[in-house]
Amino acid sequence: MARRSSIGFAAAVGGLAGASLAAHRGPKSAAGAALVGAIGLGASEALARARQQEGEIPALWQRIAVSTAMAAPLGWASEKVTGAGPVAVGTATGAVVGAMGLRPQKVAMGPVVGAAVGQALSAGPAPAAVVASSTVLAYRSLSALVFRDSQVSLLADRVNAADLPFVVPRPARSRYVGTDYVRDLAVELGADYIADAQETGIVASLDVLAGPGFDPGRVDPVVREFYEHTTRFALDIVPRWRLWVRPGYLLYRTLVARPLGQASVPMNQREVQRGIRSRIDTVTGVDGTVSVRGWIRSFADDDEPIMVGIYTTYNHRGCGYVSVGFPVPAGSFTATLRPRSRPDRGLRLTSRVQDGQAGHYLTYVDPAADELTVLAVHGFEEQLDVFVQDGALRAEHAFWVFGLPFLTLHYRIEHKPAT
Repeated sequence: MARRSSIGFAAAVGGLAGASLAAHRGPKSAAGAALVGAIGLGASEALARARQQEGEIPALWQRIAVSTAMAAPLGWASEKVTGAGPVAVGTATGAVVGAMGLRPQKVAMGPVVGAAVGQALSAGPAPAAVVASSTVLAYRSLSALVFRDSQVSLLADRVNAADLPFVVPRPARSRYVGTDYVRDLAVELGADYIADAQETGIVASLDVLAGPGFDPGRVDPVVREFYEHTTRFALDIVPRWRLWVRPGYLLYRTLVARPLGQASVPMNQREVQRGIRSRIDTVTGVDGTVSVRGWIRSFADDDEPIMVGIYTTYNHRGCGYVSVGFPVPAGSFTATLRPRSRPDRGLRLTSRVQDGQAGHYLTYVDPAADELTVLAVHGFEEQLDVFVQDGALRAEHAFWVFGLPFLTLHYRIEHKPAT
C-alpha cells in the first residue's frame, strides 16, 4: 500500500511538472507533457522502490528527480503572479532550496547557482518553470558531488515505539499544533487534563537522570527546583542569531513555523518585549500519574505559540536521558539529550555525544498500525546549560549545524511573585 501510494504521488508530481514545463506551448502540448511526466516519474519511483533495501531511504537520483519536478509548477506560478524574469526566478529558487539544505555552505551556494542558471537561460528567455526546475537539478546535483556526508539517514522503518525509547511519538493530529495541543491530546486519550498545572516541572525528578557523568546530588538546589517545579519560575528570552542564518530562518518562520504553530523562536529583542508566557499542561492517567508534560511557551500579548514540547525521561544501560518531542503533523521532531554535571553545580543537557541515544530524530507516526518510521538528523546539535551566576538563575541554549553555531538563547529566570 505504501509503495503504491508513493508511486501515485510521484506520478501526480510528474504530471503537474510536465504540464507546467509545456504550458507556454498551449493546452494540447501541456496535456501531452503531463502524460509523459506522470509515466516517467511514476516509473522511476517504482524502480527506486523496487531497488530500495531495508533501512534505506529512496535513492538519491530519484529524490533529485522528484524535487526537480516539484519546482516546475512553483516556477510557473511565480511567473504568472509576479512576471519575474529568469535571473530573478533562478535566484529565488536557489535561495529556497539552499535554505532547505541547512548547512551554511549550502545556504550560500543556493542563490549563486540559481542566478547562474537563470543567467544561462535568459537568452531565450526560458519559461520560469524551466528555470526553476533546472536550478533545483543543478543545485542538488552539485551538492551531491561536493557534500558527500548525509544530512539524514533512515534509522528505523515501521517499528514499535517501545523499540525506540529516544523518540517521543506524539504527533499533531491536524495541520496546526498551537498552545491547545495537550488539551486536545487529553481528549483523544480520554484522560484528565490540567491546564497550567501548578507546582509542576518538566521532569518529575532529576534523580531519574543519574548516570556516568551526572550526579543529581551535586546539582545546585535552585537548578533542581527549576527542573522539578518549572512553573514557579518566569522566563525572559534573549535570542542571539548569527547573521548568516537570519534570511533562511525568516523564510522558514514565515512559511512553516507560524502557520504550523510550532518552533517559532523570536527573531530579536523587540519581539521579546511582547513578553513570554511559560506554562506546563499535563495529562494524567487513571492511576493519578502524570503521563504527559507539555511545556508551552508563547508570547504573552496574544498567546502566539513559540514552542510546544513534550518532555519525557528514560534510562538506558544505567544512563538517564531527557527526550523532548515537538509535535508536527503526522509525526514529531525529537531532541534526546544526555545530562552532564557542571563544575559550578549546574546541569548540562547535550546532544553533542556519540552514544547511540542522544541526537535528533524526525518521526512519522502511523496511527492505524501504531508504528514509527524514523530519520536520524545528522549535523544538528544543541546544548542547554542551566546554572546559578551571581546569585541569579541563568540558562544558555546553544545550537549548531555541522559544527557551526547559528543560535544561542539566553534565558533570564526568576521566581514568580508569591500569590
